[in-house]
Amino acid sequence: MSTIDMSLPPPPLARRRLLLQRMAWVCAVMVLAITSLSAFLRLSKYGLDCDPWPQCYAQAQQDSAAGPAVNQPSGAEAAARLAHRVIASAALLLVLVMLMTALASRPVLWPEGRLTLGLLALALFLAVLGRWTAQSQLPAVTLGNLLGGFAMFALSVRLAGVAAAPMAHGGERAPLARWAWAAGLLLLVQVALGGQASAAHAGLSCPAWGSCDLSAASWEALNPWALPPAMALPTRPEGAWVHLLHSAGAVLLTAVLWLMAWRAWRLGQRGTAAWLIGMPAALGFLGLALVAWELPLALVLTHNTGSALLLALLWGLTVPRKA
Repeated sequence: MSTIDMSLPPPPLARRRLLLQRMAWVCAVMVLAITSLSAFLRLSKYGLDCDPWPQCYAQAQQDSAAGPAVNQPSGAEAAARLAHRVIASAALLLVLVMLMTALASRPVLWPEGRLTLGLLALALFLAVLGRWTAQSQLPAVTLGNLLGGFAMFALSVRLAGVAAAPMAHGGERAPLARWAWAAGLLLLVQVALGGQASAAHAGLSCPAWGSCDLSAASWEALNPWALPPAMALPTRPEGAWVHLLHSAGAVLLTAVLWLMAWRAWRLGQRGTAAWLIGMPAALGFLGLALVAWELPLALVLTHNTGSALLLALLWGLTVPRKA
């Protein structure tokens, strides 16, 4: 019986896919860093972790609106802005290299190429949007950056999965794919509501679970094209609806993910089931802690990163299996 010589290099097609897989993982790490730095800059501009709280929150908004002549960034903010620009430029170059790797040689890797084209479109969209991000307080700009960054991170993870396990003819659909697509879309809605709550200064509109004062709430807080009032505090009661919907969405998403975990357990995917139980539970705990401790910056950034990782997990579960 002949044996395979493991010392031989993989064939050219396998090498290309391996290279794409590694570059996609590097891209995912870079995009996660970019989204975290972007969140840090945006939340620092709003005045999270300032003193005295929460009066300084309103003052930070006024200074930000006044422009760079008044709003001088701290050393940490200046370093974060520089790192954000450098990593974003490097990520765009990496996406272009991945695109050439997938499409410029024969045979053309169309599944990987389509995903890379999606990454390029998102990178260019975020680059254009970045021109208005620094000085804009419009919630639509915040949502564009947030959702674009999350989608780019999840797409990088999916590209790594597709390159690692290309679907052959007759390959099977991933058993949790439909659940994962539905949960992923629900998570994007939840991320959008969280971003709107932050941009509309409604992070503390409900000071405790079930204690929203809807008599003063306004649906205008859900409008991403409406500027929040000047000198608004995160406790503004007008934002109760967006805060309440974000909390209700967390409960619904957790229920869906735990149903997915039960299905994964029955399919023998014990590790996946554990992640689907633990991640929404951790995010729910962080959400409660954010309100109880009045939006500490470190916890907000952790909550943001955890949501991105959960979205990447769900998109990874949509990758088809080999035949």
